[in-house]
Amino acid sequence: MILVTGGTGFLGSYLIRSLVAAGKPVRALYRTAPSPRLQDLSGKIEWIQGDILDVCVLEDAMQGVTQVYHCAAIVSFQPGNADNLMKINVEGTANVVNMALDAGVKKMVYVSSVASIGRAKEQAAIDEDCEWEESSNNSRYSISKFQGEMEVWRGIAEGLDAVIVNPSIILGAGFWDEGSGTLIKNAWKEFPYYTEGVNGFVDVHDVVKAMIMLMDSSVSGERFILSADNWGYRQLFTTMAHALGKKPPHIAAKPWMAAIVWRLEKLRGMFTGKQPLVTKETARTAQLKVYYDNQKIKNTLPDFHFRPLEETIQEIAAAFLASRN
Repeated sequence: MILVTGGTGFLGSYLIRSLVAAGKPVRALYRTAPSPRLQDLSGKIEWIQGDILDVCVLEDAMQGVTQVYHCAAIVSFQPGNADNLMKINVEGTANVVNMALDAGVKKMVYVSSVASIGRAKEQAAIDEDCEWEESSNNSRYSISKFQGEMEVWRGIAEGLDAVIVNPSIILGAGFWDEGSGTLIKNAWKEFPYYTEGVNGFVDVHDVVKAMIMLMDSSVSGERFILSADNWGYRQLFTTMAHALGKKPPHIAAKPWMAAIVWRLEKLRGMFTGKQPLVTKETARTAQLKVYYDNQKIKNTLPDFHFRPLEETIQEIAAAFLASRN
């Protein structure tokens, strides 16, 4: 039996679909309702209501489980979500690790993030050997994922076989109103601005494939950056716009402009009660030029290959257009 936490989320739902397609028995946690995106797999998934903050639910969910994919997490850059970030991403991960150790789980794959890895110096490529550095520039999300990853390393020290994956920005179809799904919506709306920032991007199918291959391998006590390529945001949005038949962005958003926008968004949120579309953290991140080295996963899994981002974006654009019909 395989347990998937975060099975109703973006990555978790793709992972479950791949596991079921491979004929593997899957058990998944849900908080309010099973994922409607997996309704066609009814009867092939054992759903358990609860979350990773409830150790009693986790204890029951771990019964008879040999493998755990821990995908449950909160991704947020909103200042008001700091406490939830620490509870779910740190305390929740500690609970999963502890219950997996108690249940004698054979192996766990933990979904961390490149946000939990230290920054390289002088725009050198970031790899798995980079060390975390305390800084006022670290977002609360980054801190929560770093501390969550520390709980997994603790579990490894206590005898848990585990592998950590650190995906960059995950791209995939669906979930248009959250996470990376909002990027394609911005391209559709012909948002005219772009930043000079650079970041890593990866296809959701590649993340799932790497996770399953690592789970089924003898690899343990290692972490792996999962990032297909390093693209500028202008290149990303231009490629998306062309795939949608829309006008690409053409106005460079300077840092001072971003600083004004996040402050205006903060004021708007105070008056309307709605979460800001741009925060201080996201405005800063969009200007950074960050490069990731993906050589380790390719050396460890010679049969694994990243899909070109152009193909990924074409597929996402086609799915987005179909969803509007």
